[in-house]
Amino acid sequence: MDEVDATDLRRAYDEVLAEVDAGGFGPPPDGELSAEQIVAHLAANDELMSEATEAVLAGSPFAYYDVDTIHRPQLDALVSECGGLDGLAALLRGTSQKLCALAARLGPAAETPVETVLREGFDLDVDESLPWGRALDLHMRVHLPMHLTQLRALRRQPHLA
Repeated sequence: MDEVDATDLRRAYDEVLAEVDAGGFGPPPDGELSAEQIVAHLAANDELMSEATEAVLAGSPFAYYDVDTIHRPQLDALVSECGGLDGLAALLRGTSQKLCALAARLGPAAETPVETVLREGFDLDVDESLPWGRALDLHMRVHLPMHLTQLRALRRQPHLA
């Protein structure tokens, strides 16, 4: 993988953002994240991934740990700071645009190894050095679709007559 496909990454974000914009989310099952918390998690994660991408572009060593973005008190603080789902959607638009723009600049630097820790339930468990382009690919192909599925599951179902 010599290059990161920033167009495909943007499409993955567009799909998530379209779901967020559709709204109508109900409460999550016990122990699961709300729609607001999911969007806050994605925006916080984008910021970490952007920092890692900037470090790769600058030729600086960097370690990427996604596990810090999932702590609910931090997510709840971000939800409160943004004023709910609309503010979070605007934040995610900005963070995702920045990450996509940085990813488009990577070129051969996408092969730079970065110590990476990604843990999202049973779907994603990485704790190793990965070429940064591979980490971005996992984000696009596994992480974003997993949270898109969670958002769709939170959609309120119409009451049956």
